[in-house]
Amino acid sequence: MRAEVDAVVWDIGHVLVQWSIRNLYEKLIDDPAELEWFLEHVVTVPWHFRHDAGEPLADLIAEKVAAYPEHRALIEAYGPRWLETIPGPIPGTPALVAALAARGVPQFSITNFGADTWAMFRPTFPVLDPLIDIVVSGIEKLAKPDPAIFHLAARRFGHAPERMLFIDDNAANIASAAALGWQVHHFTRGAAALETDMRALGLI
Repeated sequence: MRAEVDAVVWDIGHVLVQWSIRNLYEKLIDDPAELEWFLEHVVTVPWHFRHDAGEPLADLIAEKVAAYPEHRALIEAYGPRWLETIPGPIPGTPALVAALAARGVPQFSITNFGADTWAMFRPTFPVLDPLIDIVVSGIEKLAKPDPAIFHLAARRFGHAPERMLFIDDNAANIASAAALGWQVHHFTRGAAALETDMRALGLI
């Protein structure tokens, strides 16, 4: 039997909000083959993850411009137009944040998010307002699934890992948290499945 849960800890990207580099560049690159090449070789998810891990976005953009000067304009668009990589919230999960808040359930977040992009994004997403504390990888220079970020979060949040429900779409992050004793929900089946799990735990 699962232990009682005192707090809920959210991932943000792909759990509370949609995120896709493609969402920006399909507006800027008309040719489908060129778009696929650009997303595979130039502005890529692994490259962006270096920002999540703590590298400044301006440095990463300058590095890419040096490597692909013929694509300078497209690469440099990534900074000022980064919010266009977020087309909107994940259906249903913001309502669960509100439902938990209405019941007074403490909520937190551990998110892989760059410091620069976080500064752009956070003011646009009041869904996060009920969260007591958010551990941001790019600020801490620790990223999931590194166990160190979970240890840091547990200290900051003030709840035992086995009494917190951690929600994430990434299997490696879920495995890391579970190995450290956190209760987990692998977010792969949408908000309805998460709501069912929360109801079973008596959270909503």
